[in-house]
Amino acid sequence: MPFVPPEIRLAGIAPEMALVVSAFVVLIAGTFARSRVNRVYLPALATIGFGASIYFAVSVWGENELQLSDMIALDGFATFCKISLAVFGLLTVWLGSDYLTRDGIEEPEFYGLVLLAVAGMMLMASAADLIVIFLALETFSIALYVLVGYRRRSIEGQESAMKYFLLGAFSSSFFLLGIALAYGAVGSTNLYGNSENPGLAQFLSESASEATGVLVLATGFLVVGLGFKIAAVPFHMWTPDAYQGAPSPITGFMAAGSKLAGFAALLRLFDASLFALRWEWRPLLIGIAVATMIAGSVLAVVQEDIKRMLAYSSIAHAGFVLTGVIATNDRGISGSLFYLATYGIAVLGGFAVVSILGGKDEHRVRLVDYKGAFYEHPALAGALTLFLLSLAGVPVTSGFVGKLVVFGAAIEAGYSWVVVIGMLTSAIAAFFYLRVLVVMYMQEPDESRPPIPVGRAASTVVALTAVATIILGLFWSPLIGAAEDATFFFVGG
Repeated sequence: MPFVPPEIRLAGIAPEMALVVSAFVVLIAGTFARSRVNRVYLPALATIGFGASIYFAVSVWGENELQLSDMIALDGFATFCKISLAVFGLLTVWLGSDYLTRDGIEEPEFYGLVLLAVAGMMLMASAADLIVIFLALETFSIALYVLVGYRRRSIEGQESAMKYFLLGAFSSSFFLLGIALAYGAVGSTNLYGNSENPGLAQFLSESASEATGVLVLATGFLVVGLGFKIAAVPFHMWTPDAYQGAPSPITGFMAAGSKLAGFAALLRLFDASLFALRWEWRPLLIGIAVATMIAGSVLAVVQEDIKRMLAYSSIAHAGFVLTGVIATNDRGISGSLFYLATYGIAVLGGFAVVSILGGKDEHRVRLVDYKGAFYEHPALAGALTLFLLSLAGVPVTSGFVGKLVVFGAAIEAGYSWVVVIGMLTSAIAAFFYLRVLVVMYMQEPDESRPPIPVGRAASTVVALTAVATIILGLFWSPLIGAAEDATFFFVGG
């Protein structure tokens, strides 16, 4: 009898494989290349890796199936997230190349870690099994722990990395406990399942009420683990310190990439697999969303450090996206995807400006350091103004459209009072954004400050993100259409 090899389909993880291979190539090339060569070729190799991952992701657009023993979802939802994450990683590499050169850091590990982190985030977006979600979460978390403390001369950065690591390990234990309880209740860790291997969705569809209580308890522990990654209250305590101590390119990458990866897993788990339990977990997420919006907006007002202010702003935005999650409808899923993509572009652009204006070793990141920034760097001040207005949700920016779609989904689901809280907290958020604008435009610059060089790659990142923020605020239909298509091609959706 002839041997028939099993059919192995790898299209679902082809983008991740491209990034992992690129990471090893970058690390090996960096080991043998001279430092002055690293400045040119290592970012170029990383760029090629991200380009290959985008190609593999786009090539399977419209597919809708499970692969690798039903542990990987090949669908439009995963594809949309992977393309967005690859763009975030690409912008981070370009911004990081100028940052490393300016601060005299010539180590290829930076690019390798960013590539591996994005690979883990992509895997998390397509994971259809709780074990795979955990492996993906730990993959990009470990890379981020190292990247947060990448400035070895900075004691603050080392402390931030250690705090991030300890709290991350603590939250991972909750996630593992949730996986164990889910397996005890269902007998499987698969999110969807089939007739031969019933997963969470299959189990709930058969109304096995005798173990539903254990599954609800497991859901609570899973919320803790994912709540840490999206920086939701009360799991946000690591965020201000980690954002402040990390290099600004990595801070922007964390704000954009980690949030998108965490919400991708959250949407797939709750709005698809655990949809039948929505009356049990929805009150919990509503409480977290309200607390996150209020705490993030109020605490940001009193911050004097720009990076800490943007950290609390990131917390508030997690609450805004949660309003789309609790809607549990197609509009909520597509609106959340659109919000995460546009927010990621704006926050990366904002931290690109912060990285440039911060100077060597980032000594100029306090609010007072931005006095008269418009008169010294009018283009950078104008770009930062645009990013802050987008984060505040001002019309003609992509941030306004993002809030409009997620709030509209929550209203459609009957949660208008949550939207009212979101609008009030958005008004509070506008106050601390305006503080920065007042300092930049209405105060005199410090004449004793030395001029700040602006690298070509960093200025390119600022320009691209600024243009994207305006274009997506005026012509949002193509991206929203792509998000809606991604929701349509959503396994289990």
